[in-house]
Amino acid sequence: MPKKTFYITTPIYYPSDKLHIGHAYCTTVADTLARYKRLAGHDVFFLTGSDEHGQKIQRKAQENGVSPQEYVDRIVASFRHLWEKMSVSYDDFIRTSEPRHHEVVQTIFQKIYDQGDIYKAAYEGWYCTPCETFWLERQLGEGNCCPDCGRPVELLKEESYFFRMSKYQDRLLAHIEANPDFIQPTSRRNEMINFIKGGLEDLCVSRTTFDWGITVPFDTKHVVYVWFDALTNYITAAGFLHDRGKFSQYWPADIHLVGKEIVRFHSIIWPIILMALGVELPKMVYGHGWLVMEGDKMSKSKGNVIDPLVLIDEFGADAIRYFLLREIMLGNDGNFSRGALINRINADLANDLGNLLHRTVNMVGRFNGGVVFAPAEREPVDDELAKLAQTTAAAYEQAMERLEINAALKEVWALIGRANKYIDETGPWALAKDPAKKGRLNTVLYNLAEVLRIVAVLISPFMPNTTPRIWRQLGLAGDPAAATLDDAQRWGALPAGTKMTAPEALFPRIEEKEEAAEMDEATKKEPEAAPAQPMTPVLPEVSIEEFAKMDFRTARVLACEKVEKADKLLKLTVDIGGEVRTIISGIAMHYAPEDLVGKDVVMIVNLKPAKIRGIESKGMVLAAVGGEKLALVTAPGMPPGFKVR
Repeated sequence: MPKKTFYITTPIYYPSDKLHIGHAYCTTVADTLARYKRLAGHDVFFLTGSDEHGQKIQRKAQENGVSPQEYVDRIVASFRHLWEKMSVSYDDFIRTSEPRHHEVVQTIFQKIYDQGDIYKAAYEGWYCTPCETFWLERQLGEGNCCPDCGRPVELLKEESYFFRMSKYQDRLLAHIEANPDFIQPTSRRNEMINFIKGGLEDLCVSRTTFDWGITVPFDTKHVVYVWFDALTNYITAAGFLHDRGKFSQYWPADIHLVGKEIVRFHSIIWPIILMALGVELPKMVYGHGWLVMEGDKMSKSKGNVIDPLVLIDEFGADAIRYFLLREIMLGNDGNFSRGALINRINADLANDLGNLLHRTVNMVGRFNGGVVFAPAEREPVDDELAKLAQTTAAAYEQAMERLEINAALKEVWALIGRANKYIDETGPWALAKDPAKKGRLNTVLYNLAEVLRIVAVLISPFMPNTTPRIWRQLGLAGDPAAATLDDAQRWGALPAGTKMTAPEALFPRIEEKEEAAEMDEATKKEPEAAPAQPMTPVLPEVSIEEFAKMDFRTARVLACEKVEKADKLLKLTVDIGGEVRTIISGIAMHYAPEDLVGKDVVMIVNLKPAKIRGIESKGMVLAAVGGEKLALVTAPGMPPGFKVR
């Protein structure tokens, strides 16, 4: 019997006409959590889908000379293809253009209107079409730009319906404070609390200047605001209107996994809709970080996107999945580069896991005719390996329950590394030369095969295509997809007498010469670089003793806000590893406060404190500056307080 139900969602994606690896990150994390929960015996419902309404979709369709429905149909097919290639095991793919969803949205809109929480008024204000977001003038960036995406906003004047968000402000704040895990990680929670305490405005929830959307049921010249429409998908798919049994089984959702830029919609607007509806709130909204290249978020407009389908064809889906999950600490931004991907493949997948499997299967084939015999003569090193395997499975489970995905992978790879060392310590090739040590040889080979069986089970949520390949080489019977976490926590479950197959390379090493050729080809396709700026004069030399007096450390930004009446200054609250400090930095022209929360930066921590605008600043964040450009020096994923040398 399943231990419990578990409902996980990703945001339903806006149908972008150009896929990039950033799209794959969130869904890969969600798929891994869903697979892990199934492995742990849960009855899982995993939802993803596409957000298909709104003004920007209608405009894009017009630009392409097709209807909005034709436009989204074509692009949604590309998402489905990507999820198939990435082995995403969703249980439902919802499209907001589906009739089942229209009915739910109209029913909810009508109910909230009937109880007086939606009212008609004239709207005049600023709107960002790419983000589908309304903004107050005081919230806009320089030049009347969207504070989220930096693009120009439009001044709208139209008759609209408004949702009484302000009515539920205190109730939502009380819920967040009473449920510390409701918004995670903590940096996002603090940001949302500050946003709510700043005062919630009633939300414009209908539009009349376009018609690609769900019609307001009692006023057909209006269409429902795209975010009110899109957020409702989570209960549509859970059976809110059409399957009450399913709804009672899976709702409330255990986790909404979303990008940090849309946490506000999921942790403020969505909960208030549910409160007005009288429906229980989801248990957790988790805002993950961005996938960045050279410190900048991937986006089509910046021209730094990487096609995941090209990467999958070149390296395989499991290698891409492993890199994304191992390299990035969930909640933080993570750097992507081709070089880092290849290093992970060569070091972790080819050298560690692939090498352990190949050596083991090859030795069983050479020394025992491919048969794994029962262990016989034991030594302390065997017990040590068996104990590590069991503690690894337990630590892995604890890390996954805490959503520390890369920590769980580290535990598994520590076991892999220990097993490789075990081969060198026991020397099976030497044991095979002495018939008197046959029993000892059988024990060593059995232990190696048993470690690989456990590893195959533990990595199955992360690398679903690799596990069957390991299973097959080990000669194990049955479907590895039927294995459970309990199977990984039991030492000695490998049946004696198992017949292995011939070894095959799991992840062939990528040779540097081949990679250099690939990079040369890629370079030919890139535009010429802008001419280098003249270098600023180098300051006078300092001695190593003078330099050693400067204490550079990693720091994590916990909160950030603009300094009142100071256009260029931001007030940062940072954790430097056991101590929280306030820093004033003149970077407000380059970073919005919400972009910095959760970022891992580098700073000087022993700089003499200074008072700036009446605020004591204890330290300085480092940044690269050239002309009008500025970029913070960051250390993604590094814990606060680490020395920088």
